[in-house]
Amino acid sequence: MNNLLAARLDMALSLAFHIVFAAAGIAMPLLMAISEARWLRTGDPLDLELTRRWLRGTAILFAVGAVSGTVLSFELGLLWPAFMRWAGPVIGMPFSLEGFAFFLEAIFLGIYLYGWDRVPRTVHWLAGVIIAASGCASGLFVVTANAWMNTPAGFRLVNGRAVDVDPIAAMANPAALHECLHMTLAAYLAIAAAASGIHAAMLLRRPDDALHRRAFAIVFPLLVVTALLQPLSGDLSARFVARHQPVKLAALEGQFATERSAPLRIGGIPDERAEVTRGAIELPGMLSWLAFGDANAEVRGLHDVPRADRPPVLLTHVAFQLMVASGMALLAVGLVGAGMALRRDPRHSRAFLRLVVAVSPLGLLGLEAGWMVTELGRQPWIVYGVMRTRDAVTPMPGMAVPLALVAALYALLGIVVLRLLRRQVFATGRDDVH
Repeated sequence: MNNLLAARLDMALSLAFHIVFAAAGIAMPLLMAISEARWLRTGDPLDLELTRRWLRGTAILFAVGAVSGTVLSFELGLLWPAFMRWAGPVIGMPFSLEGFAFFLEAIFLGIYLYGWDRVPRTVHWLAGVIIAASGCASGLFVVTANAWMNTPAGFRLVNGRAVDVDPIAAMANPAALHECLHMTLAAYLAIAAAASGIHAAMLLRRPDDALHRRAFAIVFPLLVVTALLQPLSGDLSARFVARHQPVKLAALEGQFATERSAPLRIGGIPDERAEVTRGAIELPGMLSWLAFGDANAEVRGLHDVPRADRPPVLLTHVAFQLMVASGMALLAVGLVGAGMALRRDPRHSRAFLRLVVAVSPLGLLGLEAGWMVTELGRQPWIVYGVMRTRDAVTPMPGMAVPLALVAALYALLGIVVLRLLRRQVFATGRDDVH
């Protein structure tokens, strides 16, 4: 295994692990704030118990996310020193602001954890709101840096160096808005789907459990709302990519030929050697229409791009198909649940609860696939059109060793998290809510 592949696998593993905890840090505080607001309004001890259960889970996920985030921050400098040396002055601001948001979240999480009987109830709830806001902000700052890697802005390139750096313009790069919107919705959707599945599974075991009935009533509407909004943000993202990263669009769709009335492909396996996508269901003209609003518009294909400048088409296309399929499945289940709610309580339908359990992993699957699309679709560039990934990697040999160590660390952390969540959050006994 060469250094470049080992470094990329190491970074991919770290990102895939950390993104789950980052999404939880964005979405779970919102759910806690909603349940505590219900308790403040009604005084129902069930809402208080639910808030405390979710809080314990959030604290566990936050702690492990802090560890994996620290690993990632070191990896950026250790694995990609040329990138950080060159790009650091341009994108240092969003990383600094992310650190500020993280510490703000940590401070108020401490207040929220230990301030139940020490601060007024409204102040305690406001601390939860700040946790939710800072968790979301932390994610947004990181995504602006990633968006900059796709559409670099805020500097001039002179003799291979970035000069006249404008960090605000770098943060407000062309891809920032649609990436932030799409990623934030994905985080809420992924966690809402996972939580809905967990509480649906508990209701299947204990249909009369009031705690999980209440939890499902709070979580599932978030799934419905975000599942409805996510395709709209996805459409904005696709139109942007068509204009600014046509090679990435071609890889997403397995589009090898430059043609008008380009078809939208559902499924299929790109054959990069033969330069054809096999086995796909093709909808004539739909890609041209979705990308440019004109069914006769020309879509640039990979034939026009040197092979050295193409992303890994097979992986990019499959990841994109998984992302879209996951989102569509969750949207369908959300619409079914919303329709059922007009006639009867969907929590009473065991068939529907089983359906929710079955699709609950798809939010996280779509989240992971979406990041694969973002990162793979930009290759072979670490900064699109400016710096190639191979030129940014560390020259240090033996990168397979830290890759193995990181994989072992994450395996251990994953086991610890699952055991802690099972013991502290999903125990069958009820908490003392007084």
